[in-house]
Amino acid sequence: MAGGLKEVRERITSVQNTMQITSAMKMVSVAKLRRAQDAITRMRPYAEKLQSVLANVSGSLASGEGVYSEQRPVKRVLLVAVTSNRGLCGGFNNNIIKEVNVAMRDASKSYHVLPLGKKANDAFRRRTELKPQGFAEDTWNIFEDLNFAAAQDLGDRILKQFADGTYDEVRLFYNKFVNAAVQIPTNEAFLPLLPSADEASTSETEYIFEPSQAEIVERIIPNSLKVQLYKGLLESHASEHGARMTAMHQATENASELLRDLRISYNKARQAAITTEILEIVAGSEALDG
Repeated sequence: MAGGLKEVRERITSVQNTMQITSAMKMVSVAKLRRAQDAITRMRPYAEKLQSVLANVSGSLASGEGVYSEQRPVKRVLLVAVTSNRGLCGGFNNNIIKEVNVAMRDASKSYHVLPLGKKANDAFRRRTELKPQGFAEDTWNIFEDLNFAAAQDLGDRILKQFADGTYDEVRLFYNKFVNAAVQIPTNEAFLPLLPSADEASTSETEYIFEPSQAEIVERIIPNSLKVQLYKGLLESHASEHGARMTAMHQATENASELLRDLRISYNKARQAAITTEILEIVAGSEALDG
């Protein structure tokens, strides 16, 4: 019985240590989530309105006028997979990896995967046939210092490869942030720039271009696409901390329940051991009296 009590005590200590770690990780994620949520909350209205304008402008372009609106037979596709550098965030990373794998089921197309985040890099780096050309080896590490300049540089490379015909289509995979408990895996068309179905059917907005439509296409649209890429990265960044906070909260709750059950088991075993010892003492006393 003493050996059983020792084992339960060791398990209690182990669960207590684990609960301290998960609780600390939850608090860290709460602090990081606030900053990340503030960033995407400020960015999202501007980016969404800009995307709406871009869709409308792209619909007004004459055929072949915009290099980023050019529709070609889709043979080569670049899939940009945005995950986190670290785990312990539930299904956050696996959901994106699954979405990317599902998107590669069309055997008539050639696919390359650009991983952004260590988990995506770990998932696809062994599949050398999916490795894209023209990107630095450490591109996946963009979240170590996430800022618009890094997103802008990455966007330049993606736009260049689409413009020169290396890829006929570019899609962006990321978790869209709703709240700390909800993140939506998103498969978003990035290039070519096409009018959305809603814009094409409901919008009658006409724009006056100054200085000219050609200059708008040449200068503004590339910068706007980089804003959309940065928005996707910020969405994923906020989603990561929300998912980790939720996962660590649940882990802490589970550890608390397990700790309660272990303490009940320990108290029962200790009570049984004490009762056994008392019975042995009484039996010994009666034997001496006899």
